[in-house]
Amino acid sequence: MSPVTESPDGASDNAMTAAVAEGVARTPFDEDIVLVEQFLAGDQAAFATLYSKYYDKVFSIARGVLLDIDDASDAVQEVFTLVFRHLGRFDRRSRFSTWLFRIAVNRSIQYARKFKHRSKNVELHEAIAETHEERVEIPDQRIQSALQKLKPGDRALITLFYWEELSLNEIADSLGCGVNAAKTRLYRARERFREAYESVGGSADE
Repeated sequence: MSPVTESPDGASDNAMTAAVAEGVARTPFDEDIVLVEQFLAGDQAAFATLYSKYYDKVFSIARGVLLDIDDASDAVQEVFTLVFRHLGRFDRRSRFSTWLFRIAVNRSIQYARKFKHRSKNVELHEAIAETHEERVEIPDQRIQSALQKLKPGDRALITLFYWEELSLNEIADSLGCGVNAAKTRLYRARERFREAYESVGGSADE
């Protein structure tokens, strides 16, 4: 009797199954999904946990883009209101934090464009000192001046990369673009920030 051989189609199916299993194994567990499911099942406390966990990060993104304590606070409240209302639309193809940061970036940029002609009543370093004095290092005044010269989108990239320390993959996911596009956009934003920083008396060597 001749040995039984697996058909090409069977081998292909087995290879695909193994690849899928390997991909699932490599996907990190997102503990936030449990909270999302609990909230969608009616547990309001689960959303409060997500709010407390990510408030500071969302505020940091909004502050970095808007450079104003009051605008940042308003933007944060709008972000979490949107998340509260539309959490059922979260498709779980990305981490919850990535989805949240994308909303935070988009809303903050929209706020910045809305208020771009309005003078700021509170300086960034004063706002940080008042609200997060024990946790956030007050930036150099020249950094604030340089950031004010940038477009909101560039400030968002600078904030995600330097202050939130996201990887290129995470930045790409947060912006809803490919890694190569995020790399190019970040490079250009950093160049524009360097030029702005040097224009206000800073040095790239500092």
